[in-house]
Amino acid sequence: MMSHTLISRCGAAALLLALAAPQSARADASVIVGKDGWLFPAWENLSKSDQPALRQSVELIRGVHERLGGQRIGLLVLVAPMKAGMYPERLPPGMALGADVRARYPHIQALLSQAGIASVDDLAVLKGVEQGSQTAFYRADYHWTAWSSEASAAAAGELIARQWPLQGKPGTASELGEWTSERRFGDLAANFMSAEQRKAIGRDVFVVRAPAATRAGLLDAAPAQVHVVGNSFVQPYFGFPQKLSNVIDRPVSVTWNVGNVGPWQTMLEYLESPQFAEHKPQVIVWQLNEGQLQFGPNALGRWDAKSLMPPEVWRARVAKALP
Repeated sequence: MMSHTLISRCGAAALLLALAAPQSARADASVIVGKDGWLFPAWENLSKSDQPALRQSVELIRGVHERLGGQRIGLLVLVAPMKAGMYPERLPPGMALGADVRARYPHIQALLSQAGIASVDDLAVLKGVEQGSQTAFYRADYHWTAWSSEASAAAAGELIARQWPLQGKPGTASELGEWTSERRFGDLAANFMSAEQRKAIGRDVFVVRAPAATRAGLLDAAPAQVHVVGNSFVQPYFGFPQKLSNVIDRPVSVTWNVGNVGPWQTMLEYLESPQFAEHKPQVIVWQLNEGQLQFGPNALGRWDAKSLMPPEVWRARVAKALP
């Protein structure tokens, strides 16, 4: 079972197309057209990585980790790798990743490890997804595939099982629906291209799970021991919370927002919510994206105006929520 308490700024119509793009980047120039119709978001810098900013972001995460630990709540960080980093060979001719961008994901993992923060090496997980017809990302969409989402959730669940013996009642997990497929335009094509351009790119096949029937008598029967905080990558459409629940055999709840809200505001929304005040989970899984991790809570032009705040304000709000 998955908790029905979801925090989201998207309505149902926007659920499938939620982007991790800053609003200022939403124009045709936001799309890089690669080989064989593969599309990449142009708002992610492919040449340079801001190493000092990465360290500052990890330091902010470390502060949350320590405060959660003071309340006996574990933190597991899952950083979804950048699409271009997974498919550099599909970039346009003459375009390549910079050396520090190629090294950025393992550098992030090293920083998290040095800070004592548990994390999933999701780059390795997603590379394992690439087999047969399975791809880690959709061709013309910003998001990872449901295969990647489930593989990432399984890796997170296995790590949770090793590090945090969970309370609660076994047998209360979400059931997984049958695999189904639909043909539609990926969000990069649908949102940033003209009708003629979209026609040239074509539709993608989205293989996802159909919603499963809720087990009789289990609806809201137990509080979630694990809560997921993230962006549209962990929305239920791609199956992350359901698969995580299935792996740990416990309920999972989720707070997610579209990407331009940013990870800092989304974490605050959960920590400051009545849901968190009324029930503290044993573990929080914080999902972020590689490309956004180098932008702090005051990154003008990356997050919407309501989400912007100085780092010291963010820390103060975290401290108030986690005294």
